[in-house]
Amino acid sequence: MATLENQLTTLEKAEQIITFESGNEMAAMAAAQINYHIMGYFPITPSTEVAQYLDMMKARGEHDIKLIAADGEHGSAGICYGAAVTGARVFNATSANGLMYMLEQLPVQSGTRFPMVMNLVTRSISGPLDIRGDHSDLYFALNTGWVILLARTPQAVYDMNIIALKISENHDVRLPVIVAYDGFFTSHQKRKVHYFKDRKVVQQFVGEAPTNYPLVRDPKNPVTIGAHMNGDDLINNNFQQSEALYKAIEVYEKVMQEYVAISGREYPVLDLYEMEDAEVALFLLNSASESAKDVVDDLRRRGIKAGVISPNIIRPFPSEQIRIALKNVKALLIGERADSYGANGPNMTHEVKAALQEDQDNKTIVLSRVFGVGGKDFYPDDAMNFFNMAIDAMNKGYTNNPFDYYGYQKGEVENKQKPVMEPLQGDSFKTGLIQVTQDEQTKKLKVRIPPIRALTSKPKRLASGHGACPGCGIFPGLELFFKGIEGDVVVLFQTGCAYVVTTAYPYSSHKQTTIHNLFQSGPATLSGTAEAFFELKRRGEINVSDDVTFVMITGDGGMDIGMGSAIGTALRNHKLIMLEYDNEGYMNTGSQMSYSTPMGHMTSTTGVGKTQRGKAFHHKDTAQIMGATNIPYVFTGTEAFPQDLIKKAAKAQWYAQNVGTVYGKILITCPLNWKSEERFGETIMKAAVDSCFFPLYEIEQGETTITYDPEAKKKRIPVTDWLKYMGKSKHLLKDENKVMLEEFELEIERRWLRLKAKHEQPLL
Repeated sequence: MATLENQLTTLEKAEQIITFESGNEMAAMAAAQINYHIMGYFPITPSTEVAQYLDMMKARGEHDIKLIAADGEHGSAGICYGAAVTGARVFNATSANGLMYMLEQLPVQSGTRFPMVMNLVTRSISGPLDIRGDHSDLYFALNTGWVILLARTPQAVYDMNIIALKISENHDVRLPVIVAYDGFFTSHQKRKVHYFKDRKVVQQFVGEAPTNYPLVRDPKNPVTIGAHMNGDDLINNNFQQSEALYKAIEVYEKVMQEYVAISGREYPVLDLYEMEDAEVALFLLNSASESAKDVVDDLRRRGIKAGVISPNIIRPFPSEQIRIALKNVKALLIGERADSYGANGPNMTHEVKAALQEDQDNKTIVLSRVFGVGGKDFYPDDAMNFFNMAIDAMNKGYTNNPFDYYGYQKGEVENKQKPVMEPLQGDSFKTGLIQVTQDEQTKKLKVRIPPIRALTSKPKRLASGHGACPGCGIFPGLELFFKGIEGDVVVLFQTGCAYVVTTAYPYSSHKQTTIHNLFQSGPATLSGTAEAFFELKRRGEINVSDDVTFVMITGDGGMDIGMGSAIGTALRNHKLIMLEYDNEGYMNTGSQMSYSTPMGHMTSTTGVGKTQRGKAFHHKDTAQIMGATNIPYVFTGTEAFPQDLIKKAAKAQWYAQNVGTVYGKILITCPLNWKSEERFGETIMKAAVDSCFFPLYEIEQGETTITYDPEAKKKRIPVTDWLKYMGKSKHLLKDENKVMLEEFELEIERRWLRLKAKHEQPLL
């Protein structure tokens, strides 16, 4: 096999630069050089970096792509589709549950035949949650009607992204394309790569975007996109789409030859390593195939004719090429990083078997093994074990175990996990020191709490040993809130820092019942839990004498992607508390912009540079949005004002147990991503309140009350006195950002004046 260096020596036509980069960096590089029109995106590990790198490039003026941060992956897919119907060039990147959330949008894109390119940085799908790389997400994409290319290395990620667009826009194909590469194995590991020095080379290669099909461009030439079809029409549409997808193999090969001419690099439909005379072989997708090649060399030295097959395209599935490659192979082991549960083998296994069935002379023994799920490493020793299984089948002429998992361990009864502490009952959290009464006339609640010192005897709801960053404000804020909650709780954590750092199987920091579900589903999930609990209790099927308080903890952008579910839960008025810890970003994935990020603040997707100055729009006022649902109680709080927060927690519990849904928003500090000193955590939060950026108030039965008025107490400070503590906002204090700062200050004042008006006029 010719080396990359040899290929470049003989074939290179365009000047290239050698660098050392990761797959995510090279996906961003390709997108920037193409200079797409639109990228709709939402952060999810491990694909998040693609948008981050593009934002950094944007800040430096290296591309003109309009980056649109969606409210979730479903929204990002909608943004991309909406842009594609105009004929704009569209780009996206996602992983795992992000792909699942946008899944219903993908057949819309392909079924109406609009091109785009999406990078799928493969990752395990929940549940349970695992953020490392396997192919369980990729397999869900197989039936979406998209062309799917695979990239084994960062170099391939760059090249395939360029090739993908040209295939997508080809007249005979005109379908969206996925470029899939392994999360962390390829996305984050740095390798030597070549890229074109002049972006014009890339742009000349892909050519001008075609416009010779119906597009939303000219109001004087109206079009209808996505018209409803009956069965007779739909079967014709589906047939045309199917034919176009099969045509993609031929187009792929043609485009590849054109790309070889300018790059010196070739990715045939099948990457065949020592397959010319192979008698025993492995079929592996993406990075695992690279690990197996050294094993092939070792086996060859021992006289065993071994080889490796790794496809570069799996949609359309290259059946004919596989039949040719396996014509003389006696035993093949197909290793897959995902299962198709209940199907006696995963997807690639059945597709390879189906391809071989068309060749009546083929006698290849096929073994199938699920391996490497959840990012479990695949080493040369594992590849050797795979070959040994195939060699054994070859020697015997059959296999007794055609399908199995590889690398699992059977549990032993004597090793059963045991709790390290006794579960804490509700009585442990009852002090009797907090008194909540309802005024007979106003129907408002009155709360009496003891000095905070008296509540320190109350045990913590979370054990020590969690993995939060030093100075993280989540757990001091949550524990202070829980000081105001008496008795048993059932807590649901949406995905986010608070969940991730407290539950890593087989360990848990939670002393009482805890559930996890995804960002977009938390409120709905807990509403189902609460209603089922109450119904079981009503029927006498569970015997619990004391009331249980149901609390959902959200944060890290959970009230963006989960907003719809939260509003639905609020409108149904379930008896539960939704508590948002506001750290002003998607901190669990690396400090990306959320809709709660203040205007002008720097995040990893709202960089500061010569062409942009942080986040371009104002933060979402979640408390006011939830107040508009007419739930009985809404509040804001922060640990910088502990008595205020504890009183509100006590009110929240009373309303959740007696009336219906409660929403609370607590400001917490995040030194790592706010670029602030840990010792200033409480100072920053207090300054946010005293500057009126984060006012403390409650909406009780529709009436707004400011619970701390810095103006009345003559403690109001300029917004700049708050901003100066955080590295993410210090640039706003510079003269060149004066206009943005003034706009930010005006918005804070506008919201504060409206809040005061509501405080003074109960009917507002």
